[in-house]
Amino acid sequence: MRRVLQRVWWWARDYAYVGLRQAGAFFDRRDPLQLAVGEKTPILLIPGVYETWQFLLPLADRIAEKGHPVHVVDGLRRNRGTVLDAAKLVEDYVRGHDLHDVVIVAHSKGGLIGKQVMVGPLSERIRGMVAVATPFGGSTYARLMFARSLRAFSPRDSTIVSLGELLEANARIVSIYGAFDPHIPQRSELAGAENIMLPTGGHFRILTEPRVLEEVLTLAE
Repeated sequence: MRRVLQRVWWWARDYAYVGLRQAGAFFDRRDPLQLAVGEKTPILLIPGVYETWQFLLPLADRIAEKGHPVHVVDGLRRNRGTVLDAAKLVEDYVRGHDLHDVVIVAHSKGGLIGKQVMVGPLSERIRGMVAVATPFGGSTYARLMFARSLRAFSPRDSTIVSLGELLEANARIVSIYGAFDPHIPQRSELAGAENIMLPTGGHFRILTEPRVLEEVLTLAE
């Protein structure tokens, strides 16, 4: 019973955070170019499905305060397209802004997009990625979803399967996830990556954990 109550508490806090962040993202009209300043390693943010880049603003602000230019691909909008299409948008952004030695910071679906970029033609431009709560092996809940954008997270989805077979890039990935994720029951462990399971739960609020920023700054040193 204690374990169940703990998970209910984590779930409640997670969705309270989602509500606050989605509201904040809706009303924030900041120009993303304000974040793309600084002389240190460039950071590229990739949000999850149904998230705009503003959803990651709290983390982006903390990274920018450390002197790293933070880049966002506004063309992703709410990130409802396919992983392959989204990866092309990211690649176009990296080319267009002539970015090199980039550290990707991604949430959920963003981690799949980030890995697709890491195994693509711009692989050498990407130093590595910190992926938070990413369904690298898919989610068994996906088959219960009505929206195609959510069913795409099935463990049997062709993109999930093909990315899972590409192991070389995993050594440049730090996968961070909680002990309980209400959206990814099998969690986010990735073979060959640096896997960090935090003693907390949730799919969204985990973005606020200090360890996330710590790992980003370590990779970006």
